Amino acid sequence: MAPIRTAIIGLSSSAKTAWASAAHLPYLLSTRGREKYTIVALCNSSVDAAKQAITTYNLPAETKAYGDPQSLADDPDIDLVVCCTRVDVHHPTILPSVKAGKHVFVEWPLAQDVKHATELADASKASGSKTILGLQGRLSPPVVRVREILEQGRIGKVLSSELLAAGGTIDREILPPGLAYFADRAVGGNIYTIGFGHLFDQVQYILGDLVDPAARFQLQRPEVRIRNPETKEIVETKSSNVPDLILLTSGLPQSDIVQKNASFLYRFRRGQPFPGEPALVWKFNGEKGELRITSPDTALNARPSSDHVKIDVHDFETDTVERVEWGWEGWQDELPVMARGIGHVYDVFAAGKGGFATFDDALKRHKQLEGLLSSWST
Repeated sequence: MAPIRTAIIGLSSSAKTAWASAAHLPYLLSTRGREKYTIVALCNSSVDAAKQAITTYNLPAETKAYGDPQSLADDPDIDLVVCCTRVDVHHPTILPSVKAGKHVFVEWPLAQDVKHATELADASKASGSKTILGLQGRLSPPVVRVREILEQGRIGKVLSSELLAAGGTIDREILPPGLAYFADRAVGGNIYTIGFGHLFDQVQYILGDLVDPAARFQLQRPEVRIRNPETKEIVETKSSNVPDLILLTSGLPQSDIVQKNASFLYRFRRGQPFPGEPALVWKFNGEKGELRITSPDTALNARPSSDHVKIDVHDFETDTVERVEWGWEGWQDELPVMARGIGHVYDVFAAGKGGFATFDDALKRHKQLEGLLSSWST
């Protein structure tokens, strides 16, 4: 099969967060990736910016450079369009390609709000566009391993589950200039939608959609300092309207792995955990045992610390604790950690398999998150 002809929106030579270059490019340019995909075009804020990125990343000279999303969408020689821009730019930059019926891969969150996410999801249905959504944690080895353990019945049916996490940003009250928008809910990218949101999806991917969830929000530190990462100087102080503490309780749906009337508790706090403690502790209390997953980072598949995720199972009958091993596939070990989860999504899509999130999944999560937050005000 011929490689999937791929265009990237947002692979900038001067990007503030560089997610496209750090998480997408390594797989696409790997030997395995090149067998399945070929980068044929870039689209940035201008044609010159796209040309500069082509040079910066040593892409083939014949790679096309576009400066507007519509021109990219009109190119018949592009199969897949990957969008790695800031969240509030997702909608206008990817909509033309969706309407053109191209396959599209958009990072999470899909859009800045339910309204724009709905338009993208509806447009994909109308055009027949195949969609991929960057909730790659569903395919991360620790998440897959936990789901396998529960399906094997090693701890019996889940009676309750609790997830305590601290993260979302490196520091509890400081942001770099490139992430200053995390203090503005209107942009759509912040610790609630991203930090809390990624785990929120993984919980429901494993245990099922939450039943009657209720949340309490708090803004503990309304003033956010913006620090230049090079000079270490505070260059600005911004007022935030994004909650930095989220407390959620809900029921869990009865299933083959979950007992009737099981409960779920989730606390997410922005910033560093207590020194010496893991950033994430997720427990599953079962009939026959308890499963615990711990991680030095809340992103279970996208940081160098991901290799230090631990899974332990306590068997109640023997009163013993077993460390359950997990691992990346061999080809993933050859990629930077930040690219392994994204690479898996690309690999599965190219093989025509499922398991990755789509725009429909994204819209469901957007509605849940926006619904929970709708009654909160700073």
